[in-house]
This record gives sequence, structure tokens and C-alpha cells, in this order.
Amino acid sequence: MQTFFVQIKCKLGKTYEVATALADAEIASEIYSTAGTYDILAKFHLDDTNDIGHFVANKVQVIPGIQDTQTVITFKAF
Repeated sequence: MQTFFVQIKCKLGKTYEVATALADAEIASEIYSTAGTYDILAKFHLDDTNDIGHFVANKVQVIPGIQDTQTVITFKAF
């Protein structure tokens, strides 16, 4: 299982719409609003056979209202 986070910068005024679309898609295990450079932090889990880059490009970045993303790939949980 691969665990990774995507930091999402939304277009102005679209944070709640993006968060709702993520929740409705049921692809993220956790979704948080954040302060700073990015507006949302979402946690994802994928099987080892899935490609994280394709998943982010085809499932996350296509959500209307997203301006930019940054993916953080994790190695080990402590």
C-alpha cells in the first residue's frame, strides 16, 4: 500500500467546492483545510500496483477549481 499526500491550491473562492468534490469522489482517506501556500491537504492510499502520478493527474488535478498541486510521497509511518 502506498500512502501519499497532495497539497492543493485552489482558485480564489473555490476551496469548499474542491473539498466537497474530493469527498464526493471518495478517493481521499482524509481531507483538511489548511492555511498558507496551499488550501487543502488530502491523504490518499493506493495499491502498490497503481501509479501515483497517473492517479494525481487523472483523479485529483481534473477537479474543477484546482489551480496547483504538490504531491508528497511517504516512506514509513512511525
